[in-house]
Amino acid sequence: MITRSRRPGLLGLLAVVVVLLAGCSGGSRPTVTFDVGGASLTAAPTQLCDNRMEDCSDEPNARVTAAVPAGTPIRITVPEEVSSAPWQVAYSFTDAGGKRVDARSEIATAGSRTDYTLTLPTPQDRLVTAQVQVFGPAPAIDPESQQIEFPVRATWVLVAE
Repeated sequence: MITRSRRPGLLGLLAVVVVLLAGCSGGSRPTVTFDVGGASLTAAPTQLCDNRMEDCSDEPNARVTAAVPAGTPIRITVPEEVSSAPWQVAYSFTDAGGKRVDARSEIATAGSRTDYTLTLPTPQDRLVTAQVQVFGPAPAIDPESQQIEFPVRATWVLVAE
């Protein structure tokens, strides 16, 4: 009788262990789609952290590259895993004079949108890179620089060729 009462407990414990191990296997990594002149590119995250920024992985080779003619708008689509948090697009381009310009989109609040169309200021501007950034914990002041830091917990990158 003692053996029989332990068996259901042991099976339950094994079931819990299997579920926990399945949860630790990394799960799916959300992807972002960059549409460039009719071509659709799916990017995996180059950086992905949990919400507390304690468990992070870096995959710099996950970035996607594409030929992006001057003035071409880029349509960016994000999944619910991204849109459920505040996110934005950080990008760099060169203007007609060859000067590099860094810029950012407005921040999309959690749950407000799943896409964004990046259009550069003039038709002569050429994209260098576009990066979807998902924010992590609340902003904090860096004790050394006294600047406000906005922790980014995940990024997806498009590099223009």
